[in-house]
Amino acid sequence: MADPAPVAVATGEPLLSYLDGATGERTDLTAQQLGAWAARSAGLLRDGCGLRRGDRVAVLLPPHWRTAAVLIGAWSVGLAVSFRPRALAGLPVLEPGADRPYDAVFVTPERLDDWLEDVPEGTHRYLVGTGPGPLSSVPLGWLDWSTEVLRHPEISPGLGALRPSDPASPDGTSYGEWGAVAREYAKQLDLRAGDRLLVDAAEHEQPLKWLLAPLAAGASVVLCANLDPADRDARAAAEQATRVL
Repeated sequence: MADPAPVAVATGEPLLSYLDGATGERTDLTAQQLGAWAARSAGLLRDGCGLRRGDRVAVLLPPHWRTAAVLIGAWSVGLAVSFRPRALAGLPVLEPGADRPYDAVFVTPERLDDWLEDVPEGTHRYLVGTGPGPLSSVPLGWLDWSTEVLRHPEISPGLGALRPSDPASPDGTSYGEWGAVAREYAKQLDLRAGDRLLVDAAEHEQPLKWLLAPLAAGASVVLCANLDPADRDARAAAEQATRVL
């Protein structure tokens, strides 16, 4: 994350595409559009929640374009992000401070209602839907991210420069260390500037794989939710993917 590679996707081309095979939803975001959503999310966290460098947020979200906006927004404010994939549902989270309320929590309605989940307490609590538009209902004590984020401008709030030594996650892993891991994983995938990576969202929950590594390499991403394995090759061809994960 620290010292990221320049985006090598042509202006106007999608940097992140999200496709849902079950609903037919498709969202294509250019680098500028994804940056605008991330800036809104950063504004929500910094100006709406009053969070500052080093504060802690928990993210219980699937691979999705909104998740990308939440994560990039949080990291741009210098927050320590505890990302919790669904595969960890019901398992204890072993990280410093996991027994204390987080400064902000982001979770899908499905995971909030899942009896297996131990959703952490948070000072600020947001539900993030994975369908188009705002949520139809929100429980008391929670806010709809898709509504609240629109209260903030598409321009990043004035931020101090991130230091590579700052913690990017509550376990103390720094921005510089995560950046190095992302670049190394991109190298393992043989990702290069201009590549288009198709990702099966059900198989790869960790943002290192579907977000950080591609961005570090200057590649674009096609996130496929509810992807039929039998359709993988046809989808990759239709999306002009150069790599499949």
